[in-house]
Amino acid sequence: MSITLYDYWRSSASYRLRIAFGLAGLDYSVVPVDLVLGEHRGDANLERNPQGLVPTVDFNGLTMTQSLAVIEYLHDAGHHYFLPQDLLGRAKCRALSYVIAMEVHPVCNLSVAKYAVANSGGSMEMQDWMQHFIPKGLASFEAMLEGVGDYCLGDQITMADLCLVPQIYNAERWGVDLKPYPKINAIMTRLGQIPAVIDAHPDRAKP
Repeated sequence: MSITLYDYWRSSASYRLRIAFGLAGLDYSVVPVDLVLGEHRGDANLERNPQGLVPTVDFNGLTMTQSLAVIEYLHDAGHHYFLPQDLLGRAKCRALSYVIAMEVHPVCNLSVAKYAVANSGGSMEMQDWMQHFIPKGLASFEAMLEGVGDYCLGDQITMADLCLVPQIYNAERWGVDLKPYPKINAIMTRLGQIPAVIDAHPDRAKP
């Protein structure tokens, strides 16, 4: 299978897919899309991703967007196990994933945060915004964890873990205090030893 990932090294959604491909043992090529330079708003990126976002993935000419949709596709296509087999487990996995991907991540997207700061009349810095919203999401995530097994849902890395890793990277980047989240910290310690997680880190993905 030929896979091309249109990627920005610090994008949380792209980071999720780098981990997913690594866990699935899938080789892929990377085409950088520099968000700082505005390449995501260019015609080439808009043609493959009408939202003007990253990541976009090309599977043998089939274009897919939205990282969680791609992760579920990898699961459904039999490339790797990213969701529990039982229905309740799948619902719990999606709920944890959505806390980050649909609640925290959109609010803390740099374009949103920059707009809020720019219109705050000088009363707020970027770090203030991040340190307000990220802990709220992590507190919810921590409370939803059942604490059974090595990872978010038992002893198998799932989509929820793929969402957690980039969010913790962002939390550390913005100086969020992580001490109040012992279950998250324990999971992250174990995830930090997984080669696919190590290899997907933004410091390694930076062009």
